Amino acid sequence: MAILKAKDIRKMKPEELKKRLQELRLELAKELGNVKMGRPIKNPGRIRELRRTIARILTIQKEKR
Repeated sequence: MAILKAKDIRKMKPEELKKRLQELRLELAKELGNVKMGRPIKNPGRIRELRRTIARILTIQKEKR
């Protein structure tokens, strides 16, 4: 899944943001699970990107309220 920029997130509808947020959280949980189980990481920076994108979405959702 592509990492989103703030301007792209602002253009999205609220329903679409909720769906994307759930997908990102699921992907983050899978990546963290792989780390905990000791599996090799394909892309170490991916976890950081996912966390930042989730934070961007949550921040923009709160701005809109």
